[in-house]
Amino acid sequence: MPTPRFLTLDDVAEILNVSWSQAYALVRRKELIAIQIGGRGQWRVEVDELERFIQRKYAEARAGTVPEPPAPDEPAAQDEAPATPTTGGRSRG
Repeated sequence: MPTPRFLTLDDVAEILNVSWSQAYALVRRKELIAIQIGGRGQWRVEVDELERFIQRKYAEARAGTVPEPPAPDEPAAQDEAPATPTTGGRSRG
């Protein structure tokens, strides 16, 4: 049997040793490129695309570009004021 070209998100999650939800989040954030196929819109990731994703993550780690969580005594980035103006002063919520 030939090697499959596409993987399910379950396959991706198993390969990366993460949950299905985490694999899906990578797809939603477009960190991992996937396509939807079939009537139920099931996600598929090409094997080569997963390999590129893994290599990109290794390159980021080597370059030191992986964001680190804030230290306990530093404020989180969410607590800082936004750098750009919001939508015309309208409040959200």
